[in-house]
Amino acid sequence: MAAAGRAGAGRAYAVLLVLAGAAGLPASWGITLDEFKLLEDPGFTPGCSLNPVVSCGSVMRSEQASVFGFPNPTLGLVAYGIVLCVGASLLARAAFPRGYWLTSTAGCLFGIGFVSWLQFESLYRVNALCLWCCLAWVATILAFWYAVAFDVRHGFLPAPAGVRDFLGEFAWAPPLLHIGVVGMLILTRWWSFWTS
Repeated sequence: MAAAGRAGAGRAYAVLLVLAGAAGLPASWGITLDEFKLLEDPGFTPGCSLNPVVSCGSVMRSEQASVFGFPNPTLGLVAYGIVLCVGASLLARAAFPRGYWLTSTAGCLFGIGFVSWLQFESLYRVNALCLWCCLAWVATILAFWYAVAFDVRHGFLPAPAGVRDFLGEFAWAPPLLHIGVVGMLILTRWWSFWTS
């Protein structure tokens, strides 16, 4: 499709966005509810605090949990709601212009940048993982890489023909590799804990 035109998406991409939004929303909501409980009772232990490593409470009490002056999951409630709505619109066969897709991808770029920073902070500064956060990380990684692949395939983002062909055939490879790298970082960061 020409870069100046409008583009809809296939069912698979639409369903992926719906699933990413549907995964990110409850993760954000779960963290938000636990944040309220922590405000009411500083001694509250979230149900997802399972051990010293998988400790949602430690993450929620950290400075990084409210980097913009309000709880991070507030952003997630909005962002994943948008992702879910875009996916639902595409399932209804909506088509959007190039500017819409590029704006959507820019939002995903902010999301992946923010999530990458949170991953680093969680692993090497807070020294704990939040299961809800990990679910949100996966949802964000999927949304970002598939948005980039969509834009490249439709000519909305310039790329060499080889990259365009690769993303047309193997759009699943970059997010799988990205998730695998994060998984390996988690595994190696607490190797002694996992293997003890």
